[in-house]
Amino acid sequence: MNTMPDDQRMNMLMWEAVKVSIKAGKAILDIYGSDFSVSSKADKSPLTRADMASHALITQALINTGLPILSEEGREIPWSKRSSWNAFWLVDPLDGTKEFVNRNGDFTVNIAYIEGGFPCAGVIYIPVTDELYLGMGVAGAFKFSGAEKLLERSSGMGSFLGSGQRLQSEHGKRSYTVVGSRSHMNSETEAFILELRKSHGHIDFMSRGSSLKICMVAEGRADIYPRFAPTMEWDTAAGQAVAEAAGAVVVDATTGERLRYNKPELLNPWFIVRHAGK
Repeated sequence: MNTMPDDQRMNMLMWEAVKVSIKAGKAILDIYGSDFSVSSKADKSPLTRADMASHALITQALINTGLPILSEEGREIPWSKRSSWNAFWLVDPLDGTKEFVNRNGDFTVNIAYIEGGFPCAGVIYIPVTDELYLGMGVAGAFKFSGAEKLLERSSGMGSFLGSGQRLQSEHGKRSYTVVGSRSHMNSETEAFILELRKSHGHIDFMSRGSSLKICMVAEGRADIYPRFAPTMEWDTAAGQAVAEAAGAVVVDATTGERLRYNKPELLNPWFIVRHAGK
């Protein structure tokens, strides 16, 4: 039986996630700077050596926590087995493989700790810029610039948190800003933005790749991220943890309910990320 206090246990778990996210990011960069081949997954999405190298490093590190791991590159685990999981890791070892292949830098390593169907904590690491986002429930949300050096100087999660910038999704004065992906600008998204214009007048649009769209809302650089196109659970879990810790919400676009995880079907519903007060 685990008798460790909840906050101490969470710090221990997420310290492992932070360390391996940066380690995996370095391995991804090694491949990013070389000639690499691209194959296709069963759903026709791209797959590279970087996806697999990151997956192997993260799995090797997190298996020592004793928690099960659900990763995009290990998605074959059946619902009959997953249904008994209360706490587990949900991992996207390389979120934004298309961005990786196109060499635009907008790709991340995503690691989320899920308990009771919801993300309690999450790490998003951006290898190209060496920036890291961390959300840990009541501890809050943080951004770390120069994360690798900050990690080297830190003795544990406590000192590492002290070197980060605390995030609040609420912002000061600027135009109402929507963040999204231009490649998924479908008719439903356009109609949603038209309604926003009726309420807010002029709207700025920001385009980012991977889970960085959720981070933009968490950081207060964007007000809302509507996603009316398919995503999988590993695409959003870490981002949801960061956004919620920063005061934002991530909700089903149809029901308004908080996005849940470890469903029999791992496909997300359409969702909206926004500040809780918006």
